[in-house]
Parts: sequence; structure tokens; C-alpha cells
Amino acid sequence: MGATKTEHFTQKQNQIASIAKALGHPARIAIIEYLLKENSCICNDIVNELPLAQPTVSQHLKELKNAGLIKGNIEGNTICYCIDEKTFNLLKDYFSEIILAVTNQKCC
Repeated sequence: MGATKTEHFTQKQNQIASIAKALGHPARIAIIEYLLKENSCICNDIVNELPLAQPTVSQHLKELKNAGLIKGNIEGNTICYCIDEKTFNLLKDYFSEIILAVTNQKCC
């Protein structure tokens, strides 16, 4: 398989692609929806909510955190997770640009 050659794309393009990749699993969407509903929680709360093992949930949380979609704060022996609003604002702005462009586009 060939190299992705991400250096040929802008930082924003690479960032949006990374975020989209992290959102590409239904368990991660479910985690985000749960965090939106609860505002913040610890990993065990999510494990109790989803039909997944704790190590699997931890891996999904890691992917979401690496993409900047969630952030975690250490509270004692646990990590409390919540939505990272900066990344979602970036997505909102990106999709707003697309919607505006599509609305003004004359297509065949």
C-alpha cells in the first residue's frame, strides 16, 4: 500500500481528515452522544452505557482524545472525560463553509 503523502495537504485538511477518521466508528459516535448528555463522565460510566469491554472503550476514548474531540482531566485515580468544544467549533465552521458553497453552487 502506498504512502498517504499527507505533507501535500494543508494542516486544516489533515486535521479535518483526522477528526473524520476518529468519527468513523459508531461506538465513538455513541461515546460523544453520551458525553453530550452527561457533560462529563469517567470511563466506567461509558463502559456501563455501551455493550463494549472496558479495554475497547478505553481505546475508543484514546482515539477521540488524539483527534481532539474530547479531553480528559485526572480526578484522583480516574480520568473524567468531556467534549472539547474547540474541535467541534472547527467542524461547525468547516461544514458551514461547505453548506454555503453548495447552496451557491450551480451544478449540472
